[in-house]
Amino acid sequence: MAGSIYNLDATVRTDMGKGASRRLRREDKVPGILYGGEEAPVALTFDHNKINNSADYEAFYSHVLTLNIDGKKVEALVKDMQRHPYKPKITHIDFQRVIAGEELHTNVPLHFINEEKCEAIKNDGGIAEHHVNEIEIHCLPKDLPEYIEVDMADIEMGHTLHLSDITLPKGVSSVELAKEDETHDLAVVTVKPAPKAPAVDEEEGSDDTEASGDDSEGEEGKTEE
Repeated sequence: MAGSIYNLDATVRTDMGKGASRRLRREDKVPGILYGGEEAPVALTFDHNKINNSADYEAFYSHVLTLNIDGKKVEALVKDMQRHPYKPKITHIDFQRVIAGEELHTNVPLHFINEEKCEAIKNDGGIAEHHVNEIEIHCLPKDLPEYIEVDMADIEMGHTLHLSDITLPKGVSSVELAKEDETHDLAVVTVKPAPKAPAVDEEEGSDDTEASGDDSEGEEGKTEE
């Protein structure tokens, strides 16, 4: 399945409007659109099951996909996906054309690695608090990573990793850091002490015990009477 999620068959649709989209969905089809570059946007139709299965894979959202549109191959990225509010159905999908040699602006997921090797977590009872799970990047299509790794092995207790601490792959740059403002050096992950369990008030506990003892004695007294 891993290879097939990068290839989708599509047909150009000419029947537009909400009524047409509803008919497509009843036929287990997904309406979509392809835009970007110098060509005009194109309305498309996809098989719902194929889109729905592919959408379960993280790489589907951060990989250059090949759309087979009536026999013509077009490279594209997923830019937006709409889902039914309560049914397991995808109701619409947007793709952006990928042009060779033109920079992409997209989101890429973060993979946090080596948490089990982090001393603050492993031996000192710390926990990792993830502030973001993906970041915006600029890169050429050939340099687009499926994900970016965040190495947590050496993070100390109370320390926070920011965008500027992450090693980006060659050819990839952060959209936020390019703004050259400290406020855009976003926090990515913090290792902090695990919250302590609330202390039990021993005096309160003994009072409850005594009170329950008094009640039982009272009940016994009533029985004897």
